[in-house]
Amino acid sequence: MAEETTQEIVVEVPEGVVIKKEIEESSWKPKTELGRKVKSQEIISVEQLLQQDKKLLEAEIIDILVKDIQSDLLNVGQSKGKFGGGKRSIWRQTQKKTCEGNKPKFGAVAIVGNKDGYIGVGHGKSKETMPAREKATRAAKLNIISIRRGCGAWDCNCKQHHSIPFRVEGKCGAAKIILIPAARGTGLCVEKECRKILDMVGIKDVYAKTFNSKTKLNLIYACFAALKQLSKTKVQEDFKKNLGIKTGKQHE
Repeated sequence: MAEETTQEIVVEVPEGVVIKKEIEESSWKPKTELGRKVKSQEIISVEQLLQQDKKLLEAEIIDILVKDIQSDLLNVGQSKGKFGGGKRSIWRQTQKKTCEGNKPKFGAVAIVGNKDGYIGVGHGKSKETMPAREKATRAAKLNIISIRRGCGAWDCNCKQHHSIPFRVEGKCGAAKIILIPAARGTGLCVEKECRKILDMVGIKDVYAKTFNSKTKLNLIYACFAALKQLSKTKVQEDFKKNLGIKTGKQHE
């Protein structure tokens, strides 16, 4: 008997069709004007929202428009170790002294992104751990931004989007961080929690300098502020071509 052969058929589906299918299958009922425009497919990309510079109030908009979005929690707290000392934790616990006793609260910092130019950072606080995590993830989706990537290292010049196109700095409180472009293969030479942020946005090689970085929460917000400067800085078209700058656009 002749052996039966099977042939795989690959069909390319446009991204707009995938978004349309996700909208039709979702049971989300928008409550804002932007949400209704996304539901009616007047807006099909995050870049349209960011260009309008309008405040997002519904996290479901990001779930639909950003493909392959991921989330993670950063270690911003400290718990008691087994033999004394402290151990890094994702929960930042605080207590309020009252006549009825101690009333604890838990805080968390979440990051969301797709490792292709989009990143968001959010903080949530609640009396229990899971509501704090949900609040932080929702806040991160509402604070999402798109950044430029490129190759600004003088010793590389590969015109690929593995690093940042130019040096930027961010500040929050007394904490300050400076991000410097690096050549391919350097890796993320930066503090551990900031490394998670840069990896989530799709940056693979970078140098960094930090100042007054004892407060972990301020350092995280300073890193996020530095990434914002990549999109706020005006760049000419010739400069973009020379450095291979790429933004977080999904529908080019």
